[in-house]
This record gives sequence, C-alpha cells and structure tokens, in this order.
Amino acid sequence: MSATSIWSSPPAALSLETNEVHVWRLELERPLERFIELLEPDELSRANRFHFEKDRKHFGVARGFLRVLLGRYLKRDPKQLKFTYGPYGKPALPDEELRFNMSHSHGIALYALTRGRDVGVDVEYVRADFTSDDIARRFFSPSEVDSLCGLPAGDRVESFFRCWTRKEAYIKATGRGLSQPLDGFDVTLAPGENAALLRTADGSHERWSMANIEVGPGYAGALVVEGPVTTIRYWNTDDTD
Repeated sequence: MSATSIWSSPPAALSLETNEVHVWRLELERPLERFIELLEPDELSRANRFHFEKDRKHFGVARGFLRVLLGRYLKRDPKQLKFTYGPYGKPALPDEELRFNMSHSHGIALYALTRGRDVGVDVEYVRADFTSDDIARRFFSPSEVDSLCGLPAGDRVESFFRCWTRKEAYIKATGRGLSQPLDGFDVTLAPGENAALLRTADGSHERWSMANIEVGPGYAGALVVEGPVTTIRYWNTDDTD
C-alpha cells in the first residue's frame, strides 16, 4: 500500500521542537528478529497473548520500533529504555520531556511524539462490516449519532471511522483510556469537516488540538495533542535501523 502525499522520508538527524508533533508511519510486515531482543519480558508476554502468529509478530515489531524511534530522539540505546505505565496503562519514559503514543491496525503502525505535552494517536482499518447503527448508539454521543445518521449512506462508513479514531485518540491522549466513556464527549465526523473536539464533560475541549491523519487507502487515523500546535511533520519509514 502506498502512502499518501503528506508523508516524507525522515531526515538523518531528528529535531523535535516544543511546538511540533512528529507522526511516524510504519508497515509492520518485517522480520521480528530485528526487534525481539529490545523487548522487555512483559512486552513479550503481551505479544504471546495474541492467538494468531501474525498478530504476535506485528505487536513485537510495533513495540520494538517504538524503542528504536525513542532511542533516536533521545540519543540513547533502545535496550536501556525503561517504561513506566499510568493508572490505565499508558506508557511513558520517567524523567523525560519526550512524550509519545502509538497505535497499530491491520499491518500499519502510527507513532506520535511531542515534547512536554500529552498526545494520543489512533489508526483503524476501515471495515464496512463493523459499522452499524447499533454500535454507533452504543459508543457515540447522541449528537454524533445524529450527525452520522444524517449523512448519505455512501459517506457513513468512513465517517464512522473518522469518529471512532478521533475518540480513541482523545482518550489515549488523556491517559484515561476506556475508563472515560466514549459517549461522554463530542467530535466532528462529517466529510470535509475539520477534525475537532467539540465538547467534553469537564469543559476542557479547548485545551486540545485534533487533526485527521491521511494514513492511506483503507485506513482512518487521528491525532490529539494538548495545547496548540504550529507544525505536524509526517515521516514514513521503510528503514528500521
């Protein structure tokens, strides 16, 4: 699958400014052996919980490349990086200004990196058989359901996944995960509508910036960042060294 035009090859020397977000895209179908020695025992244990070998491999590659990526930004050995985990499982590096989040689906991983601000990213493989009014009513807010149902039938599948990824990116950015009800806040979802967080239960929606990510054909992606952002750089990589 070819990437869309927003993606560029990364520079040899990485520099991340405080007002920037870097988003990386990685195809996961590559040898796990290049990464497995980087993984901690708990990561290997999580990989082994997947039923299918392909899913185990993709999880290991995704986590291994995360360590490679963080090591490049921090100029540290990826093997020496030790994660801590928030109350709902969000990983972090203690005593580091660098913040990060990752997501992977159907052979594609996205990584988002910032300095000194919370960030969340989500990617989903677009499946028409997954979308339904029942699922939307279960997880989306009433206003989102109304917006979705008001669209032409041909726009609903992609709009469903726009909504889903934006909501997932937000709860990942806050670090509260699914402890935060998905129907408790509103996002935009219609074609041509700017990605935005419209309402939160605590009134903090203006604290967050949201962007749509054009991952590639058949995928939906979203980014949520704490505070304003002046630049988002999109790096596509086939080089994992």
